[in-house]
Parts: sequence; C-alpha cells; structure tokens
Amino acid sequence: MKSRYKYRIYPNKYQQAKLAQLFGCCRVVWNDSLAYCNDLYKQSKKKPSNAELQKVFITQAKKTIERAWLTEVSAIPLQQSLNDLNKAYQNFFSSLTSKRKGIKVKSPKFKKRKSKQTARFTRGGFKIGLDKVYLAKIGKLKVIWSRKLPCEPSSLTVIKDSANRYFLSFIVETFAGYLPKTNNSIGIDLGINTFATLSNGEKILAPKPLKKNLKKLAKFQGKFARTEKGSNRREKARLRVAKLHAKIKDVRTDFLHKLSTKLVKQYDEIVLEDLNVSGMVRNRKLSKAISDLGWREFRTLTENKCEKYGREFRVISRWEPTSQRCSVCGFKGGKKELNVREWTCLNCGSVHDRDVNAAINILNASNQLETIETRLITKVEEIVETENPVQLNLFNEVADGQSETQQKRTRSRRNSTRKKVVDSNDVSTRSESFKQLSLFE
Repeated sequence: MKSRYKYRIYPNKYQQAKLAQLFGCCRVVWNDSLAYCNDLYKQSKKKPSNAELQKVFITQAKKTIERAWLTEVSAIPLQQSLNDLNKAYQNFFSSLTSKRKGIKVKSPKFKKRKSKQTARFTRGGFKIGLDKVYLAKIGKLKVIWSRKLPCEPSSLTVIKDSANRYFLSFIVETFAGYLPKTNNSIGIDLGINTFATLSNGEKILAPKPLKKNLKKLAKFQGKFARTEKGSNRREKARLRVAKLHAKIKDVRTDFLHKLSTKLVKQYDEIVLEDLNVSGMVRNRKLSKAISDLGWREFRTLTENKCEKYGREFRVISRWEPTSQRCSVCGFKGGKKELNVREWTCLNCGSVHDRDVNAAINILNASNQLETIETRLITKVEEIVETENPVQLNLFNEVADGQSETQQKRTRSRRNSTRKKVVDSNDVSTRSESFKQLSLFE
C-alpha cells in the first residue's frame, strides 16, 4: 500500500528563485503540449503519444532559441509533467467511455502562474540527508522532519501553495499494521450543528473554521478587490487571503485526522451513512455550512485508516429511513422537520434524541444487511441442491431461465377461448414441476 508523507521546507532566496524557474519550465512544457493537442483535436486528428510529446516539447525544444532555458533545470520534472498530462487524458477518455467510475472527469486545463505549483522527481533526481534533501540543479533544502520515513521513497514532489509555503511530498510503500481487537462497533450520524453523533450517545462538535473567520475573510477580500491589477499591493492582499484560506483548511484537516484516528483505534467496526454531499451543497442556505464541515473528507480518511489498520468499514444506503424509524421497536413514524430534535414513538412511547436515534439505526441497519446477505446465501445453496427448477420471487425468474411473463403468454395462447387473469402469487396456475420459495420470511 502506497502512502504519502508530507514535510515543510524552508528554501533560501536563491533556492526560491531556482524553484520558481523549475515550476515555470514544468508549466510551460505542460501548456505547450496541451495547446498542441487541442489544435490537433480541432483538426480531427489523433492525439500523439507521450513519447512523441516528450521528443517535441523537451528534447527538440531545448535546441531552439525560444526554449533554450529548459536546459537550466533537471529533465526529470519535465518528463514527469508530460506523464501527468498523459494520465489526465487517459482519465478523461476513460470517463467519457464509462470505464472510469465516479464523477465525470473534465479535460486537462492550462496551468496558471499564481495557483498551486508542483514538480516531481523520481529516483536519481534527489538524495535524502539528515536534515536536508538534495534536488538536482536546485541544491540542498532544509527540511523539518515531523516524523520518520518508513522506507526509501520512490518519488518526491516539491509543492508551492498559493500562500507561498513550500512542502516536500514523498511516496513510500507501507504495510497494514493491525490494531488489537476491541470487540466494539459504532454507528455515526453526521450533522451540521453536531458534526458527529455516535450510537453510544456521544456528540462531537466541529471547529467550523470558515464560520469563525468569515468576517476577516470578507474584509481581506474587500481590500483585495479594491487594489489595482498588477500592483504590489494587490499581490500582498492576495497573499493575505491565501494565508487565511490555508489556515482554515489546516484547522479543518487537523480536526478530521484526529477524529478519524481516534475512532479507528477505539472501534473494530465503523458504520456511516452514504450521504449525497454533492447534491446537498446545492442548497443555497446550507451549502456554506456543509462545505465548512468536510463530511466527504472525513469518510475518505476513516475508510483509508480502517484499511490500513485492519478495521471494518461499512456504508449503508442513503435511502435508509434512519431519522424516521424508532430504534427500540422499529416503528416508522414518517418524515420530520429539521427543527424537530426530539420525538416520541407513537407505537412504544420511547422518547428519542433525533441524532442518537439515527446513529443507532445506522448501526442496526448494517447488522440487518449482514443477516439478509447470510440468509440469501443459505437459500441459494438450498436451491442448488433441489432437483426440480425453482421459482424465485425476488428475481421473478425460474431456474431454467424462462421468465414468468413468457409462461403467461404461452398459457393465454392455449386458452384463447376464455380469458383468465393470472395472479403472479397463485401457485395453482403454474406447472406442478415448479416449487415456489420465498427468500424472505
């Protein structure tokens, strides 16, 4: 399993200039190749291979007067930049043909100078020391080792974000480390006022960094909007906005990492609900609050850490009525408004906290799904052992592959003189050689 280890670096003025030159060369190679591919697409021509692009926009471009400065940087990041472009096109084409699952991937875009900058080195382009890392044609960079690298990295990526911070990101090969069993399971209900409500009654509040810094962010953005384009004051104002955004992101990410690690250490099984976050943020009244919480990032971190430490991670269907069903008797009380935080079951009289009841139902739904899957497997095994073909109500098909609709049509042709209404649940209208089974009791 591959993992990414990220560290902060502090280059001096000379190294910052060399890194800016490296980022610019990688950006130019990317943009030139992308513009060339777009022109071929307009002419209805085939996209060239990655090797052809590297030959034209790296090897041959270094021999021209306009791109002679490409020789002043290492060739490894330039090649990796075109490898990334080729991978971006592959993801785009796979998404168009439905070979790639998930959200549709858009076509590659041109890189900008003031956005996030990256340059990747493979083995042979860097060396790791005690407190410094050497990069080809850059020099030795001072690194803050916040944690040790588990093994020799396969690649290194230099990152400069919009707040002018520099990082080194290493790709290393790690192995799953299994934690001791706790024999505990937990269901988690995610919300806005309370970030996470556990099935044991514990409620966890989110820091909500965007909400706390909203006034300061509006002030900085207002000053940035009033500056003149291209001026030094505009760059300083842009940097203030970028640093505040970076702080908001760091606070949110730190909270999600600590919470997901805590849950993975305490519970053997973690169950979440499959929320349609991309659809929920379309609500203009709740989009900012939902985006400030980071539900999707929390699910991704928890799932990855469960895989890393040998825990079980489950997700139930988003259509499960967890907020409507009583966790004691199972009675479904119907939809409830968001301002209803407590309700009483009309069947058994139990008083429920809305979030705690939903978290318990999430955990119970996971257990019920496991029971249903076990019963399905048992029924299928019994069907295989049966000599005669068997009618399955779940699939509306018989074992020999002939559908019930086809049987009805055959019988209607034979009995054309009189019309009968055939009930799908009436066993007497079917052939005696078929037996009817129900997969659910």
